[in-house]
Amino acid sequence: MYGMRVHRAVLASGAKYTGATVHIVTTEIDHGPIICQEVVPVDDNDTPETLAERVLKVEHRLYPQALKLITEDALEIEGLRTRIKQREN
Repeated sequence: MYGMRVHRAVLASGAKYTGATVHIVTTEIDHGPIICQEVVPVDDNDTPETLAERVLKVEHRLYPQALKLITEDALEIEGLRTRIKQREN
């Protein structure tokens, strides 16, 4: 499930939180190791559109962070688990 259907489903479920997740791309949608993730609160007066707007703002912040981690070779990936490598001082 993706797009506006996700936000409608979140609101219909009564969830108090949703979120944004950036994955390593695999052949399955939203199945790869998670690089970055952030919780987004669901407001009582949210519509699918207002919720989508807030989630998109978080996604716009997370994508550059994820790309930076990848381009700096700062991730250790084991199966579906990712860790940020410890940097030496």
